[in-house]
Amino acid sequence: MKLFVDTWGWLALADRSDAKHGLAADCYRERSKFSGHIVTSNFVLDELLTLLFLRLPFAEAATFANAIFASPAVTTEIITRERFRTAMELRLKFADKPRISFTDLTSMVIMKELGISDVMTADNHFVHVGMGFQILPE
Repeated sequence: MKLFVDTWGWLALADRSDAKHGLAADCYRERSKFSGHIVTSNFVLDELLTLLFLRLPFAEAATFANAIFASPAVTTEIITRERFRTAMELRLKFADKPRISFTDLTSMVIMKELGISDVMTADNHFVHVGMGFQILPE
């Protein structure tokens, strides 16, 4: 079963001082046993790289980022023009949920398209949108 890793998930994995690091690491370890079972996006990685290099020492951040790019378990989906437009449709649909980032909306588009229900995140709006997503680690 595939797992979508959101920005928070990557940060929890990278930062050993994060309160959820152990839970995130266990979840990731279980799901990454098979090639291609971890999915993320170029928009998520954009957010991650900005935050990662702010939060961690440079060498640690660089090592972690390079490990993501080198991992055969990780597939990076690209936000195409069509996916971007579909995310914009979600933005308009969820007018009552202004705190959902556009990056998260693009992640939801990918997850629905690929049939992924599990997401490593701390963002409860993945559940509040009513699209059948489950937040991990629990």
